[in-house]
Amino acid sequence: MDLKAPLYKRFEKYAKLDTQSDGDSKTFPSTAKQLVLARLLAAELKAIGAKKVKLDKFGYVTAEIPATVKGRVPAIGFLAHMDTSPDASGKNVRPQVHRKWKGGDIVISRRHGVILNTRNCPELAACRGEDIVTASGDTLLGADNKAGLAIIMTAAEYLLKHKEIPHGPLKIGFTPDEEVGQGVKHFDVKSFGASAAYTFDGDVAGAVEQENFNADGLKITITGKSVHPGTAKNALANAARIAADIAASWPENLLPETTEKREGFVMFTDISGGIEKAELSGIVREHDLKKLKAMERQLAAIVAAKRLKYPLARIELAFREQYRNMNAIVSGRPEVMKKLLAAVRAAGLEPHVKPVRGGTDGARLSFMGLPTPNVFTGGYNYHGRYEWVSLDGMNKSAEVLVNLARGWAE
Repeated sequence: MDLKAPLYKRFEKYAKLDTQSDGDSKTFPSTAKQLVLARLLAAELKAIGAKKVKLDKFGYVTAEIPATVKGRVPAIGFLAHMDTSPDASGKNVRPQVHRKWKGGDIVISRRHGVILNTRNCPELAACRGEDIVTASGDTLLGADNKAGLAIIMTAAEYLLKHKEIPHGPLKIGFTPDEEVGQGVKHFDVKSFGASAAYTFDGDVAGAVEQENFNADGLKITITGKSVHPGTAKNALANAARIAADIAASWPENLLPETTEKREGFVMFTDISGGIEKAELSGIVREHDLKKLKAMERQLAAIVAAKRLKYPLARIELAFREQYRNMNAIVSGRPEVMKKLLAAVRAAGLEPHVKPVRGGTDGARLSFMGLPTPNVFTGGYNYHGRYEWVSLDGMNKSAEVLVNLARGWAE
């Protein structure tokens, strides 16, 4: 299977559309621009011959590839998300291909000093000789998760053209707002009609995931007291300074930049405000739910200490559940992972089962009754200017999807 040319053609087209989601929005989807891509995908699905194509009022795109075998064969779903992260600009993305990378520096942007190599990204080393796609250094690339969209669309077209490949009914789902933790908030699992599913939203080739972080959001609101600085002694409560003090008090060994593998962390993502009002927003992540709650108690203790230190201020802390570790559900359906591991091996790769240091739509879908592990898309360094994806890795991912379709029909 060599689908690199159609994979890149689709990926480039999707990547050029700005589909960033917005965590502060009160609408769903959180940004109207995601619907531009949703309408494009729905039109493409109809054009390639998919059935039951639907774009609903929430922005979900769903479709079906009819079975090529008779009898009772489970319906299997394949999902990817349409939005890109708010962490870096997604406007005017300009993908560039570094053909048959031989090693050494990949210059994404000399002007911005954005240079990719195995020193700043060791995961790149396994891709020597492959076609590497990056953006131009001004934006993120959007491979998270437009690579997944391109993989599913290209594999779907391949299956529709090759009806000799045996498979049961295949369900396709494209979702908005995954990056802001709301991706499947209104997703109708029952109507989708799959017995099991796979999100194509992972990283380097061969990596598959049935575990993810337990995740909560956090918000600390500080109401200070403003007085003239000349008469501030025992009278001023500077909310901005208190916010900085709280952030600085969190242990440095429990930050994302100092942890790896199964280690959890707290990350303050936004700090804003002035003397009278300040706010810290952030996230709490840990694979073990008990450890997650222990970190939250640790942060609550820090906040309590600051209330004593700053009695003139009001400091409020709140946590909001975002998603939970899907392993609790996926492990109860061992055939779902068994089929995935077999599909990866059939594509000529040795599967690397690892926990996600993040989350996917599959986490919430699993708890909604649809066990949904995660499959690699061939990229890395998501959410920033150093983001990259291998076209060869995307091709292997598409092959895994076809193998999954065939494997579930056996």
